[in-house]
This record gives sequence, structure tokens and C-alpha cells, in this order.
Amino acid sequence: MTQVYDSECRRCGRLAGFLDQVRDRYPDYFAHPVPPFGDNRPKLLIVGLAPGMHGANRTGRPFTGDYAGVLLYQTLHKFGFASADVSLSASDGLQLQGCRITNAVKCLPPENKPTGSEINMCNSYLAAEIMALPPQLVILALGNIAHQAVLKALGLKLGAYKFSHGARHQLPDGRVLYDSFHCSRYNTQTRRLTEAMFHSVFESILEETRR
Repeated sequence: MTQVYDSECRRCGRLAGFLDQVRDRYPDYFAHPVPPFGDNRPKLLIVGLAPGMHGANRTGRPFTGDYAGVLLYQTLHKFGFASADVSLSASDGLQLQGCRITNAVKCLPPENKPTGSEINMCNSYLAAEIMALPPQLVILALGNIAHQAVLKALGLKLGAYKFSHGARHQLPDGRVLYDSFHCSRYNTQTRRLTEAMFHSVFESILEETRR
């Protein structure tokens, strides 16, 4: 049975080699596959794409230490899923409540772009993680790659569940998948994703988790 996380995974040669280079250049960075963060029995699992160079790859916590996590952690705090509204480091004491954050790809990819084979190679970790969590799980996919990774992890046909911001997908096993545009700097600064749009998704998720 595949484990949920392997801190020394080197399945993808390109990613492993790139992390070796990053560790040499930034010896103080975490620069390993980034582990999931949060509740072990969550109501909500958030799935992102991959660690950012100076964010999760530096700190060792998903969406922590760079711009991508600003809106996410503010929103998690607003809706009662986080103990604070900012995540600065893995040792800052922040806790998630009823929520867990993971990535479709656990290693930093060059130019923030994992290949299809790398996404598929890492998918067994995501599948094992989802299977280890409560069956009445709400999953939030941040972006289409995360959306597809969740479907692959659950053995579902990609064409049966189209990605769309704010979409709700009832999955055959009882889990529910929500979609949102990724809370990246590009999406928020171009207003492809606004705070109001993101909060609207979480309002639906909060209602879902209370059922």
C-alpha cells in the first residue's frame, strides 16, 4: 500500500535533481517533498498544485511564506478552519481545525510547471491520502490540475466532471468535490479570482460540512 508522504521520494528524476540544485543554492530551505498540513480527520481537504520556490519549498508547509497563501489563510481563518489569518513558517503555531492542505505534486517543479508524467507519478500519494481520510469528505481543488488529480486519485473519468470555478461535484462514493481558481498572485492581481469569489466557495463548503 502506498504511503501518504515520503520525505525522501525521488521517483521523478527531473524534480529530484532540481531539488538537489535548490538545496545547494539555498541551504536553509526545506527543499524536499512538502508534507500535507492540518487535521488528520478533516471535514475539508484542500488540494493545490505544487510547492512554490520561496513559499512551501522554503518553509516546508503548503501555501506558507509567499503570496499564494495570503488569501487562502485569511479565508480559512474567516470561516473557522484556521487559528490565525496568516501562515509565516512551519513553526509559527498556526493550527488548522477540521481542514487539511495538500498538493497534487509534493515537490517543487521548475518554473512551477510539473509535467503530466510527474503529476501522474505523484498521484498515488494523493490517492492514499484521500483513502485514509473520513469518507464524508469535502474536497476543494484549487485549479484544474488539482481538480484532475483528485479525479485520477479516485479512479474517476476526467470528462465526467468538468472544472469550473464554484462548481460542486457529487462523487459516486459520497465525497463532494468543489472547484476554485487557484489563489495565485496572477489570478488575484488580475482579478480572475476575487476575495468575494473565493469566499463564496467557502460559504458553500461551510454549509456542506455542517450537513
